[in-house]
Amino acid sequence: MIVAFSVSTNMPNTDGSVHDAVAAAVKVVRESGLPNSTSSMFTEIEGDWDEVMDVVKRATEAVAAFGNRVSLVLKADIRPGHTGELTGKVDRLQKALERLGD
Repeated sequence: MIVAFSVSTNMPNTDGSVHDAVAAAVKVVRESGLPNSTSSMFTEIEGDWDEVMDVVKRATEAVAAFGNRVSLVLKADIRPGHTGELTGKVDRLQKALERLGD
């Protein structure tokens, strides 16, 4: 499965940003060893249900240390028997764009 999630706290830094809290979450994801990718809005992680959800839980707990409230947005693509889809989906999209003349 692939999970795209965003986790944040209600307590921003003095500049109004939550990057320190988000960095704590991304650190948990990267240390998990599971395939992952982070963009400006979401972090994606791929693995089986239990391992992915464990990482999401631990990332959420890491953010909780930065405030008294946490917001979690999560979207999942559950496709048993498929792996490598974190990059596979993007590769197939790129090939389709190339066929259309990009």
